[in-house]
Amino acid sequence: MNSPRTTLYRDSHNAKLMGVCSGISEYTGVDVAWIRIGMVVATLASLAWLTIPGYIAAGIILKKKPPHLYRDTQEEQYWQRVRQSPKRTAREIRARFRDIDRRLADVETYYVSNNPRLTAEIEQLR
Repeated sequence: MNSPRTTLYRDSHNAKLMGVCSGISEYTGVDVAWIRIGMVVATLASLAWLTIPGYIAAGIILKKKPPHLYRDTQEEQYWQRVRQSPKRTAREIRARFRDIDRRLADVETYYVSNNPRLTAEIEQLR
């Protein structure tokens, strides 16, 4: 089962009609204006028989976006990156943890090297 944060919703808060385009925009991270322009172009390009029923079906089938799905825009952007490329997001998180680990090791080295009493106690334990 998908997490609520990785599910496609219709976003009625930023909607013009049913919220399908704004939901797709929120899901993909693409600006809503480009999604709407694409829908209009597809409708005008003799694809009205496909886009209009598809839009109506999506408006009926998709659930409404929960009002407090994300705490802030930073969390929303994070989940957009997860949806776009989970492997890349996992690599970024691993890189952040490696950086934190390296910085903690630097702090530990600094503290131990500048504390002769602690160094002596460590040496006694060996």
